[in-house]
Amino acid sequence: MWRLIQTAISLATLIACAACEETFIPETDTSASEIVVEGYIEAGDRPAPPYVILTRSFPFFREINADQLDASFVHDAVIKVSSGEQSIELTEICYDELDATQKELAAQLFGLDPDSVGFNFCAYVDLSFSMQGEEGKTYQLSVDVEGKTLTASTHIPIHVPLESLHFFPPPGEPNDTLLQLRCVVNDPPGEANYYRYLTKTNDEPFLASFTSVTDDRLFDGQNFEFPLAKAEPPGTEIDPLTFGLYTRGDTLNLKWVMLDKAHFDFWNTLEFNAANQGPFSSYTRVAHNIEGGLGIWGGLSATYYEMVVTE
Repeated sequence: MWRLIQTAISLATLIACAACEETFIPETDTSASEIVVEGYIEAGDRPAPPYVILTRSFPFFREINADQLDASFVHDAVIKVSSGEQSIELTEICYDELDATQKELAAQLFGLDPDSVGFNFCAYVDLSFSMQGEEGKTYQLSVDVEGKTLTASTHIPIHVPLESLHFFPPPGEPNDTLLQLRCVVNDPPGEANYYRYLTKTNDEPFLASFTSVTDDRLFDGQNFEFPLAKAEPPGTEIDPLTFGLYTRGDTLNLKWVMLDKAHFDFWNTLEFNAANQGPFSSYTRVAHNIEGGLGIWGGLSATYYEMVVTE
């Protein structure tokens, strides 16, 4: 009898809750958009001039096709970069305006597949190559477009290279094909440092792992050893038995990067957000450093390591 009463109460509760439910349809304004900045300047082994990609934001609930990507690029902006000692203005170039050789170089710089770009990619670059990234310098960005002014600042930190890199057999059963990469960094004591890495295998482009950044809070001032997983292209199905491991005989290029805090916060929140999708995940707002818009203006210092995957 008591169980019948409990069941009746449970059913009544479910019916009451169902009756109280309302369908939630989020409000969307498909006409509203903001200017999005993605710009970088690099120091280190391969110092590079600044470049900026300028686009418009998309509403969250919207499908994106090639025509919409074409229309998202913002043209005719006046973009200047200043180091305090030097000031330059960037020039807009678009992929369709380039010859075959220039397209190949642009694809390498921006991580594009020259055979399947599919839309007219545009960027603002320093064609004079008169400014290249230098460690220890701060770079100011200003973007004047459509009656708006967007600004940002980034600092390129003094680089901390890796002390050593070695391949080891992965844990578990013996494996004749795959190896794990372990590295050592001698982290400077008493200062906050922010690291990122990208990997390139054979002729693939540089790819970032889904957890490509870290700070030194857990190993400040230590000679610290850690594994670096092989980055996989977006959408790759994860195999837990081979994930992060390198294939013997492949040629690996490792890009080891240092960032300032704002640049680190951007990648850290972006990667956390990308890894926590689904209806039960927590929302994370991606950090940015653009005043008047969205996006990132990021300085970095990098070293490049090339090695064959072998013990």
